[in-house]
Amino acid sequence: MERRKFIALLGSGVAGWPLAARAQRPTKILRVGTVGGTPKSSPQWVAFERRMGELGYQEGKNFFFDFLIANADEFEVGYQKLAARAPDVILAIGPEIGLKSALAVTQTLPIVMIAIDYDPLARGYVTSLARPSGNVTGVVFQQVELAAKRIQVIKDGFPDRPAATMFWDQFSADQWEAARSTAAILGLQLFGIELREWPYDYEVALDQAPLDHRGMLVVPTSPFFFRDRARLADFALRHRIVSMFVFREWVDAGGLLSYGPSITALFGRVAEFVDRIARGAQPADLPIEQPTKFEMVVNLKTAKAIGIELPTAILLRADEVIE
Repeated sequence: MERRKFIALLGSGVAGWPLAARAQRPTKILRVGTVGGTPKSSPQWVAFERRMGELGYQEGKNFFFDFLIANADEFEVGYQKLAARAPDVILAIGPEIGLKSALAVTQTLPIVMIAIDYDPLARGYVTSLARPSGNVTGVVFQQVELAAKRIQVIKDGFPDRPAATMFWDQFSADQWEAARSTAAILGLQLFGIELREWPYDYEVALDQAPLDHRGMLVVPTSPFFFRDRARLADFALRHRIVSMFVFREWVDAGGLLSYGPSITALFGRVAEFVDRIARGAQPADLPIEQPTKFEMVVNLKTAKAIGIELPTAILLRADEVIE
């Protein structure tokens, strides 16, 4: 049941990009490279390649996507390998180590960042969102601010549950800090558990939480939590836990709730940045964008399976209810 149609619109005032793109199509092969913590088959990368195709780029004809998969300690080496292959555009995706590693190998090649797990302005990688400095532009997902918002949502939606557990890892440390601070202000007891060695053992992690904190679970976003979205959804379902996630892909996999922007819509937007650069735009001329639309997705089937009735406050706020 779709309550409100979610449309990922970004407030940069550049709605004419696709029309201009069709008017001036680069003729040479465009080489785009990235180092990713999630497989190329993940929904966001499928959305990126689909949008590139809509903009007129065909793999093997006028477009080559050099995709290297990496674990937590492999980003730096991955970007070194990537730079040696001389791409036209580099995508620095996900965690901070992606952008840091990309900037370490080039100060001249255009970099389109997809800052999911950190704030590049607060960390000093760019001096302005409206007028980016150097060779970096792209999209910022605002996950640090949204981590606090998710705590507000579960506190308001489940007032009879005074305690929760939050998993976090090295890539989501900022989200954990924001969530912990907000929980303290709102009076929610939040117990954090850091996952360190991948593959993560969620059973062992939950056993570390106090018994009265195990009924509600908050999971931030990181490359490895996103890889594990089906595992995490199944884990919460088996333990009959109220679960709050970041993107709807977790809820599609069986999680209970998610609140955040559409990751697939924003990766499609990244393709438009790449297209603009391919046609001659400089990163410094392309304002960094932030999502302006957010969606709450609820899985009613999961609610029934774990034996809870979703509060009216949650159902009224939901943009989509999966039955």
